[in-house]
Amino acid sequence: MTELAQSPVSPGAHTVLEVRALEQAYGSHVVVKQLSFALEHGQIGCILGPSGCGKTTLLRCIAGFEPVSAGEILIAGLRVSSPGMLVPPEERRIGMVFQDYALFPHLTIAENIGFGLRNLSRAAREARVAELAALVGLSESLKCYPHEISGGQQQRVALARALAPRPELLLMDEPFSNLDVELRERLSLEVREIIKASGATAVMVTHDQNEAFAIADEIGIMNEGRILQWDSAYNLYHRPSSRFVADFVGQGVFLPAKVLGEHRVEIELGVLDGAIPHDCSAGCDTCGKGCRADVLLRPDDIVHDDASSLQAEVVHKAFRGAEILYTLRLVSGRKVLAMVPSHHNHALGEQIGIRLDVDHVVAFQPQTPAP
Repeated sequence: MTELAQSPVSPGAHTVLEVRALEQAYGSHVVVKQLSFALEHGQIGCILGPSGCGKTTLLRCIAGFEPVSAGEILIAGLRVSSPGMLVPPEERRIGMVFQDYALFPHLTIAENIGFGLRNLSRAAREARVAELAALVGLSESLKCYPHEISGGQQQRVALARALAPRPELLLMDEPFSNLDVELRERLSLEVREIIKASGATAVMVTHDQNEAFAIADEIGIMNEGRILQWDSAYNLYHRPSSRFVADFVGQGVFLPAKVLGEHRVEIELGVLDGAIPHDCSAGCDTCGKGCRADVLLRPDDIVHDDASSLQAEVVHKAFRGAEILYTLRLVSGRKVLAMVPSHHNHALGEQIGIRLDVDHVVAFQPQTPAP
């Protein structure tokens, strides 16, 4: 096979990773489909999606473990993958953190961190190990072995080892999957701080949106081999580009709505004003003609208000510490979610007052015809 000619599009001066129209297939089964994104120096990107969407295959392509069938991958402006061309992983200047950390049990923490630094002098290697150990908070554990430290500490050792050779790009494959929920949340913040302090550029794949939100600057929502939206966590939550993204990110329910105009929709709880990202229904060129929509309501869009004339029945409650997530049944029988401070502890079956507080109207074409 012949190599593709270099793309005439020049990478940005500080672009570390570019994935251009990438495809990868196992036989006739296409796993990654026309996928593109880029990361600037110092950015942390995350590929977030359900199991089987292709995110780990994408990471393996970036690492050089898998060939690509179309498109190309560039690291620091150099093409490392295209059809018929594959730079091996050890020549890509990447660091990797695996799900199981892959620490060497017979080596000390210091020896694990310095494993990829054997080309340096002993003094330079020891200095770099000490620098990374201080960065990840393990200076007092350098003489220990992996089995003598906690899972969270092992995760930080794996991160330090990956950062030690100063890679162009750090790749992380579900790095918190072996940890309990509480430790995941704390380490997510720690890992972000460590990566930012190191100046590294990183890509992580996960199916856990809380991890993605805690760590990443930019997140790509992936499904069936494609990135549906590459954006900030804020925009993914408040300005989803598709119904799948709206459903996948955060919690919420869709209520049927009537489009009153370009900036107004009516649901059973009232009229909402905002930019309506909705093209009405087939054959309708302008709004205001009774077009239908489905409007997404997040738990933070429904506010508990004892003074409100709008009433809803408490049908389920999930205690979250400072807050309670209520599932409420409306007069129509449809249900919505509301996040309420936990000192408002209402009983199942109780009627409570609610009001709308919607800053971002998210609307899509209805999935089922209007009744």
